[in-house]
Amino acid sequence: MILELDCGNSFIKWRLIAAESQPALAGGVVDSDEQLLAAVRQVNAPSPLYCRLVSVRSDEETAALRFRLEQAFAVEVCSAQPVRELAGVRNGYSDFARLGLDRWLALVGAYRLSGQACLVLDLGTAVTSDFVAADGEHLGGYICPGVPLMRNQLRTHTRRIRYDDAAAAQALHSLQPGRSTAEAVERGCSLMLRGFVLTQLELARERWGESFSVFLTGGDAALVRQMLPQARLVSDLVFVGLALACPLS
Repeated sequence: MILELDCGNSFIKWRLIAAESQPALAGGVVDSDEQLLAAVRQVNAPSPLYCRLVSVRSDEETAALRFRLEQAFAVEVCSAQPVRELAGVRNGYSDFARLGLDRWLALVGAYRLSGQACLVLDLGTAVTSDFVAADGEHLGGYICPGVPLMRNQLRTHTRRIRYDDAAAAQALHSLQPGRSTAEAVERGCSLMLRGFVLTQLELARERWGESFSVFLTGGDAALVRQMLPQARLVSDLVFVGLALACPLS
């Protein structure tokens, strides 16, 4: 049994798989180390024998989590590390260690799945795009605020913008001009996201014509899914790259 973890600044995404390339037996998202340990213990399956993780937390926080996992499950833990090249992909940053590890593993995973030039769009709290050439050269990418950040900034810095999550969800049933603050903000943020995605597609087509794959991942991928019928929606794209960074043998 293999425990895989994607440790962000606020949440930990986890899943249990029986073996390499197998579907997840269980998984979820938690917001603390304690919740993670409890969730894994509740799974009706043998305890994990191996654990691999990617973390954007501090070294101290990551080390503390590793220790707790080793103590709780007597498990070997492998942490993904920054590298110049992995699985045929060459890191495009001038200082390769500065490229976020989760972002790096996602684009490595996309290249492994496609075997050709690809555009990788990760739509989460932040939105990132990455361009990988057919020969595996990472050409760089873009980062901008995602819908959660845009929404929260407006709520925080604009006194009269106040509405709850239910109103936010209701507002996205249409993209017509908003007739309430919630509709105007939510639809405006959604359109900004769509504009970013369309621009990335234009840049990819300028470079490669139509000879490239598009990958979508992240919590807000559904907001643009209909715009990109050709895209592959891979919710666990980071874990594809993580298996390459931390193989079992």
